[in-house]
Order: sequence, then structure tokens, then C-alpha cells
Amino acid sequence: MRKPAARNTYRTGFLHSRAWFARRDRWFREEVERHGQLRCEACLQVATNRQLELHHLDYSGVASVDGRWQAREPHEDLVALHPFCHELLHRLLDRDIVLSRHRSRRNGSLFAINRLQHKLASRSEDHA
Repeated sequence: MRKPAARNTYRTGFLHSRAWFARRDRWFREEVERHGQLRCEACLQVATNRQLELHHLDYSGVASVDGRWQAREPHEDLVALHPFCHELLHRLLDRDIVLSRHRSRRNGSLFAINRLQHKLASRSEDHA
């Protein structure tokens, strides 16, 4: 399981804010305009926006100013993942000290996503 949300205003505040829901909706619209469809970055399966979550590669676009959340993440700072794949990604990031502490969040996340892609692809080949 992910780290507890207590005292984590990003998870308890930002991810429940109007700013985040508006940014999330805009990201999905932009992604469909760019690629014609939505896809989980880890398992590469086509999905809908209701089936996907967004993972932050970088938090620099997230801010709270005078108690109001702002969501100004560039499109490239977010990636779509199924909830299961998102959980797997966080498990890798939380358990691997190199990924979580010795790389930037972006590089650690991208490396972990690449590992998940290979693991999930080989798993689906084994079941084919």
C-alpha cells in the first residue's frame, strides 16, 4: 500500500481539489487530441479516462497559494495508468532505494514504468 495520506496535503487536499479535476480532464482531452486514444503507460492497453489515473512525474506545477490549489503541470509531467499499474509503480518507487532517493522523481518513475512495461508484456506473453 502507498504511504499513509495523513499529513500529506498533496493526497488529502490537491487530489480532491477543483483545480486537479479540471487539470485531469484537460489532460485527457489533450491526450486524445494528440494520440486519438488513451492508453495505460505501463500495460499499454487502450482505456477510457474513467479507467485511468494520472501519475505525476514532477510536482513543480502543483502549488497551494493562499490556501487555493493550483494545477499547472505541463502535459509531459503526467502519465496515465490503470489503478493496478499505478499501485505497482508506487510499490517499485517506494521499495527501491535507488529509484526513490538517488534519481529524480521523473527519472525514477520513467525507469520504473519501463520495468513494468517489460514485466507486464512478458507476463501477457506467458499467458498467450
